[in-house]
Parts: sequence; structure tokens; C-alpha cells
Amino acid sequence: MNGADTAWIIVATALVLFMTLPGLALFYGGLVRARNVLSVLTQCYAIACVISVLWLALGYSIAFGGGQSGIWGGFDRAFLAGVTPDSLSGTLPEVLFFAFQMTFAIITPALIVGAFVERISFGFVLLFCALWSLFCYAPVAHWIWGGGFLADGGIFGDVGIRDFAGGIVVHETAGITALVLAFLLGGRSKKNVVPHNPGYVMIGAAMLWVGWFGFNGGSQLAADGGAAMALTVTHISAAAASLTWALWERIKFGKVSLVGMVTGTIAGLASITPASGFVGPIGALIIGGVAGILCQEACKLVKETLKIDDSLDVFAVHGVGGVFGTVMIAVFGQGSFVAQAGSVVIVGVFTVIATVILAKLAGLVFAMRVSDETEESGLDLSTHGEQAYNLSS
Repeated sequence: MNGADTAWIIVATALVLFMTLPGLALFYGGLVRARNVLSVLTQCYAIACVISVLWLALGYSIAFGGGQSGIWGGFDRAFLAGVTPDSLSGTLPEVLFFAFQMTFAIITPALIVGAFVERISFGFVLLFCALWSLFCYAPVAHWIWGGGFLADGGIFGDVGIRDFAGGIVVHETAGITALVLAFLLGGRSKKNVVPHNPGYVMIGAAMLWVGWFGFNGGSQLAADGGAAMALTVTHISAAAASLTWALWERIKFGKVSLVGMVTGTIAGLASITPASGFVGPIGALIIGGVAGILCQEACKLVKETLKIDDSLDVFAVHGVGGVFGTVMIAVFGQGSFVAQAGSVVIVGVFTVIATVILAKLAGLVFAMRVSDETEESGLDLSTHGEQAYNLSS
């Protein structure tokens, strides 16, 4: 065990959890109508709790168990069987590696929440995310990070997929799942929803930006120069994407919006995630600069051309950003284009199939969509019996 590595990953674990609670919850919560803000916060909070228990029970073992299968890790680490405080994963206590990866498993399904806000049933959300975590996220994590068939020595030979912190494992899977669910669910009855609290959105985005230092910097799994570089390029990409998103808005609409600028921040962060261990500051500047415009145009494509109500642009920002950053690794000469693009396609097809099947299964237990009356009145009161703002008191 290395004490410095352990101390850094303890901090990084806290930072990544901070991304979901409260960062992502506030970011998404501010983007919906006032009558639905508590439903978004509740979904994010409950997902964090459910996935934590499932990661202990089965998720960690499926992703990182000792099984030799290229498809999944088996059950030998279920409920952390055989793991003691002295067990090591590299230079870290294995229980700390478990906790660090748990925070990734938490935020990935939480990202999907943005696709179906204001119209989905709470029971469906929890059941679907539980199933999806075990049967989609955990296997993909094994394929890429757990020594599976997409890693070095797998189907792409000695140069397997390069995904430093989750361009495919986190952002592509969440983005594609979001798009599929939004298509299956159908759009909101109320069109052109205006964010009820852009201030919440900015605060949440700022928390995500800070937490992302643990997300990418921690993925080095060591306190060294590689972690420092990953942290630095993460910041540069976020800043560049924020600026290009704002500039593109100014060119198209004549104004720069706060919500737009901070959405650009998230696009830059998602895009640099897979590449943060493989590129330097100039590469980060290019990736972020392009992502700010690319992801903004992807938002328009999804909503106006495809006519899919991915409400908070999960696919356009996370899915497109994650795939873009993954491919850019090969462009900068740090991976095989065949492995990068091939893995994107394989995981994409698997995610679509898994999402459709799991959504249908969850729909047998809970209705996917709330009633028209509930949607109109808002999910806060009808589902949770609470209001975010009681103006009469």
C-alpha cells in the first residue's frame, strides 16, 4: 500500500460522490419547472442509495471480480467476499478501490435522469436504474476496465480500448440510454420549458467542475504527475468548451446565456474524460474548443431534427461528448482508431439492446409514465407530497 496514493483516492472518492450529491441534482433541478424540482432531487438521491447497495452486493464483482471471463467478472467479490482492510488493488486498499468505483456506478445512472424529467414514475426510475446498473453498466465496466474483451489482449489485440475515466463506460452508456428512454417515453406535454432557477444550474455545474478533478485525476489511481496532468487538462477543456459554447450562442442568437455557458462546461468535461490520461494541455484546448460547438449543435439535432425530448440534453452533451473524446484519443496518436471506434460501436449496440429490454421488464412492474393529470400538476406534490417553494407561508 502507498500512503500518498491512498490519501489522494480517498479525496477523489469524496469529490466524485460530490458530483452527484449535490452537484448533478442541483444542475438538473434548476433546469426543470418549479413544480418538479423535488422529484429530480429525490431521483438523484434515491439512485445514489440504491446503486450503493447493489454495487456492494453484485455490481463490483461483475465489473471487477476475479473471474477470467472476458464478458463479466463473476460473483467471487459479491458483498466484498474475501476483501479485508489489508487486501490490495495495486497500491490501494481494495476496499478503497471499491468505494471509488462505486461513485462512478452512482453517477452514471443519475446522468440518465436528465432525459426523462417531469413525466416519469418514481418506481420505474428506481427499478430500471437498478437493473441497468447490473446488466448494462457493470458488464461494460468489466469489458473495458476489468480486463474484459475490449481491453488490452482482447479482440483488438495488444492495443485495446483507451478510456481513461469513462468516455464509453460512463458517458456513452448514459447518453445512449437517455436517448432510447426519451424515445420510448415520448415528449413532455408542455413544450419549451424554461429553467425555473438558472442559479441552481450554475451552482450545480460549478460543483460538477470541481468534482471532476476527482473523477479524472483520481482515475490515475496514484498521487503522481499523471494525476496532476489529468486534473489540469480537465480544467482546460472545461474552460475552452464554456467559451466556445458561449461564442456560438452569441453568433447564432446575439446573446450569451448562463445556462448555455455552464452546459458548455459539462460538454468540455465529458469530452475530455476518456482522453484526460492521454493528452496534454494543447490537446485539451482543442477537444474542449470543438466540444462546445459540437455538443450545442447535437442538442439542436436531437430536439429539432429527431424530435426526441431528451429533456436536459443528456445524449447531446454526455453521449456525443464522450464518444468525441474517445475517438480523439486515436487522433492524437494515443490509441488505435479501430479499437476506439470499434468499442464505441460495440458498446453502443449493446446499450441500445439492453436499455430496450430492461425498460420493457421494468414496465411490467411499474408504469413508465405518470398520468396526464400528474404531469400537469407536477411530480413534487403528486408523487412526493412536498413542494420546493411554499409562497403562501
